[in-house]
Amino acid sequence: MDRPTWAPAGVDMERPSAARVYDYWLGGSHNFAADRMLAEQALRLVPDMPEITRANRAFLRRAVRYCLDQGIRQFLDLGSGIPTVGNVHEVAQQVAPETRVVYVDSDPVAVAHSRALLEGNDLTGVVHADATRVDDVLGAPQARRLLDPDQPLAVLMVALLHFVPDSADPAGMIARYRAAGAHGSHLVISHGTDVTGPDMGRAAVKELYERSTTPLCLREPADVTALFAGYELVEPGVVYLPQWRPEETDRPEPNPERFGMLAGVGRTP
Repeated sequence: MDRPTWAPAGVDMERPSAARVYDYWLGGSHNFAADRMLAEQALRLVPDMPEITRANRAFLRRAVRYCLDQGIRQFLDLGSGIPTVGNVHEVAQQVAPETRVVYVDSDPVAVAHSRALLEGNDLTGVVHADATRVDDVLGAPQARRLLDPDQPLAVLMVALLHFVPDSADPAGMIARYRAAGAHGSHLVISHGTDVTGPDMGRAAVKELYERSTTPLCLREPADVTALFAGYELVEPGVVYLPQWRPEETDRPEPNPERFGMLAGVGRTP
């Protein structure tokens, strides 16, 4: 397989990545044949997957705007993925131009394109790191330059934690990020679940991801809620993607559980 000019050296083009599969579902072009193959196999099992990814991006935008309304002016986007329309800095800086955003991803393609997109924007930075390695993230020069530990911080874990196994101690990781911000910091989570609503092939999708660099770890709703320990949950709590503070222009979703993803926002007391 020929390596595209945009692909960083050393990237394994034969092994799919969650960030590049997600990019494909959103209509992006920065993915390899292996990513497209996994994405298409998943689509045959869960045809609504592109709609689910769009709903997840819409939740991200609503959550960012909510955090801005609460006075947050710095964001840490963990597992940020490949840049697409409606990134955090685009949403935030339209409302508050002084907002600072640090993007973090372990996928070198995502990092390379984020850096190209953000060149010249001094209020944004990109860190190439595994989000579970908290010291590497918070100690990175871009994070130290842009994030003020004396100010409230919004930590975004959108479609991230279902790629973090229990063995990596996601609760402990969240607690360490919580300590990086002042009183009034926020945590934003969306997370896949496999126990509510129709199965829609999620078990088979989980098996597909075992072949990727990012196996799935779907969790029960109670376990997702437990990840907000140390935070006060913002109304309406942990709900399905379309149910979290929909906008007035959003069409009511009669079957929100079909999305198979939960969402919530918490605030440090």
